[in-house]
Amino acid sequence: FAASSQHAHAAHAAPGSSSSSVSVSASQQQQQQQQQQLLPSASGPGDNSSSWGGGERHSWGSGGPQNPSPQPLALLAAANKEPLVLTVASFAVTKLAYVRLTKLFREKYLQEKGVDVRFRLTFAGSGVQARAVIDGLPADMVALALPLDVQKIADAGLLSPAWPKAFPLGSVVCETTVALVVRKGNPRSITSWDDLIQPGLQVIVANPKTAGVARWIFLALWGSKMKKGAAAAKEYVTRVFDNVLVQPRDAREASDVFYRQRLGDVLLTYENEVVLTNQVYGQEKALPYVVPSPNVRIECPLALVDRVLDARPAAARDAAQAFGKFLFTPEAQVEFGRVGFRTNRKLCKTQPEHLTGQPKIKVWTVDRELGGWAAAQRRFFDAGQVLDEIQADVGARKMEARKAKK
Repeated sequence: FAASSQHAHAAHAAPGSSSSSVSVSASQQQQQQQQQQLLPSASGPGDNSSSWGGGERHSWGSGGPQNPSPQPLALLAAANKEPLVLTVASFAVTKLAYVRLTKLFREKYLQEKGVDVRFRLTFAGSGVQARAVIDGLPADMVALALPLDVQKIADAGLLSPAWPKAFPLGSVVCETTVALVVRKGNPRSITSWDDLIQPGLQVIVANPKTAGVARWIFLALWGSKMKKGAAAAKEYVTRVFDNVLVQPRDAREASDVFYRQRLGDVLLTYENEVVLTNQVYGQEKALPYVVPSPNVRIECPLALVDRVLDARPAAARDAAQAFGKFLFTPEAQVEFGRVGFRTNRKLCKTQPEHLTGQPKIKVWTVDRELGGWAAAQRRFFDAGQVLDEIQADVGARKMEARKAKK
């Protein structure tokens, strides 16, 4: 299934935002050090940027207004120092969350420690980011869609094997699940997993070879039938893939294909991605969605990249550790909830607004049902395994069908 999107990594522009960010696409990973801009996570002297992505670049050195307003002592002290820059590599749909969170952290850390922390943020598919870090992207922290992607970086010797213990809840910083986005009025009456195998239905889903979201979705599809046995689950997933029209590179491109290019009858994506996309498009263009049950608990972890931080001054590790701890506070978790993620009640009692009035769903975990992500990778996604078998089967039959039409 070839990816098809003319608007790779389209920015979800936040109206009124005063920050600017750096979005680095998959094709740019090898040039990240040259292409990244410094991300000012909070307004600096002379800032008049009203966009994040594509806005004017600003220098934050000695410039500023001729008659600046009074500044806090911490900010005045930090103005005479070089800012500390941290690079964070994350997966595509977390962009707005981290733009907001880095701004909050910068203000907090400046007040408490007198250290001005700036951020370079890069975004791409989770697997692409993991490979980029292994190949040399100097990220101080990774926040990825799959525990397996973080583990690959650990296996390459770049971070501690004990990374899940570095932060609470196994270092899972945010959660979500799988949603089915439909057209207005839900003309295909899609309400459950079973409705995805309707004859002639056109399904949009990202490519499991490049996107963490697509692997989670694959397992969610499998999990909806796994109690009936492996044969029944494989048959069901195969029938869903029979209906797949296109497989973009990641969740953000998949949303672009469905919302902007208006291809397909149903989009399979993260719940948080559809919540955020609907916020950006506004009430008139927002699309309805269903969160079917049972569903998989999508757990998105973070980790400090020790190899990179060990080569930097101690202040960099201190700031990175503090930022990681900050992300697990109620304040930060509320921000994740505002852009569509689900919050863990052990971290934050305030539940996201988008869950108000939503029916409760049964969720299952990869660790409990499938023996963890390493086992799931070997069983489903390694070369020649279940995913390849299904795609080869579907591809061969579609080829035969095209030949028959000629």
